[in-house]
Amino acid sequence: MRISSRIALALATTAALTVAGCGGDGADQSGAAEQAATDPQSVSGTVTWWDTSDATNEAPAFKELVARFEKQYPNIDVEYVNVPFDGADDKFKTAAQAGDGAPDVMRADVGWTPTFAALGYLQPLDGTPALDGADDYLPVPHQSNSYDGRTYGVPEVTDTLALLYNKEHFAKAGIAEPPETWAELKSAAQRIERAVPGTTGVFLNADSYFLLPFVYGEGADLVDLDARKVTIDSPEVASAIETVRELTADGIGATDTSANKYTNMMDGFKSGKVGMILNGPWAVSDVLTGNAFADKENLGVAPVPAGPKGQGGPVGGHNLVVYAGSPDLAASYLFVRFLNSPDSQALVASRNNTLPTRKSVYPRPEVAGNDVIAAFQQPLEDAKPRPPAPGAGDLYDIFTPFYERILGNQVSIADGLDQAQRKADGAVPGFES
Repeated sequence: MRISSRIALALATTAALTVAGCGGDGADQSGAAEQAATDPQSVSGTVTWWDTSDATNEAPAFKELVARFEKQYPNIDVEYVNVPFDGADDKFKTAAQAGDGAPDVMRADVGWTPTFAALGYLQPLDGTPALDGADDYLPVPHQSNSYDGRTYGVPEVTDTLALLYNKEHFAKAGIAEPPETWAELKSAAQRIERAVPGTTGVFLNADSYFLLPFVYGEGADLVDLDARKVTIDSPEVASAIETVRELTADGIGATDTSANKYTNMMDGFKSGKVGMILNGPWAVSDVLTGNAFADKENLGVAPVPAGPKGQGGPVGGHNLVVYAGSPDLAASYLFVRFLNSPDSQALVASRNNTLPTRKSVYPRPEVAGNDVIAAFQQPLEDAKPRPPAPGAGDLYDIFTPFYERILGNQVSIADGLDQAQRKADGAVPGFES
């Protein structure tokens, strides 16, 4: 019953936004793509952009691009809004469903894109300038924008989780190479705690997204696409959590189930009180502000360790999507094209240490000479694509509170997974839970 109601809502919303897509002021926008392609300087309007990047470390580069765009297209104004990543998906869905307050363009997590598209909230970009140079995109990030045979976004940045480590701690503990398995990571963490008194060997974030490398190590995922089933309560996920518990035991590592768990992990690593963490390239600019990494050469990056049946982190990143109800589609198409041009991607990569999605950007000197980007190449090659099922991206928010309770010893693994599985009922339409 819950699945059928979601589908009904999606169909109703699609119909409503098809009308809205003609323009919030009733203007006919059927020629928006052609106008943007053939006479871009004649395009006028206002583009509201929700940027979900880190407001301190990443947003300045995007604000500079906004200024450059407005200079190139003086008849288009961009209203830049930095929206906190956490909760941005729900904020967008609420505004889109109400038909009031949604941005023209949004920086959306790759897991949100198929969900937004299935609900009818996104404008297809096929045949528009926003999709110019599509053959230049890396295949896996580009695939995250496809739903039901159409393209609903462009990949702005890609990423994955890797092992970040303090090289000085490794040297003091006599560790020559980064660990390649979870067993080796456990040994390395123990050695660090013995060699560097007062230091925690490894800090693991109690967020279900950060659990994925352990789940992949068991040869599984949170959904089974072939069986069309949510698999949070599978034996493989239980084994993955058992591994995390072993690695966060006293004398080895730690975790944190508070609302500040990510910040506490980062603060510990930046200050030199934590030897290893799992995180992505988006965190590097912040890491390098820490006292432990005043010499940026002290930061080590390696692929996440392997489990008994697999290895890799999740393919993450963000897409640029256009709201189906935007009253200024032509301007939005031009803005997306500009933000994701090779020149713009190169600037963002060099400033923010993030991974471009265009193949042509990697050979550029400012990118090829970036040690952080180079270090993430191997982890990215080993990364696992996220399930392309609408609603699958919502499972992390659903599962995380139960994962926190498990790691906080408030509930057993079996009971916590059973509760999460039942909570996920209907979250992925057409999938059994």
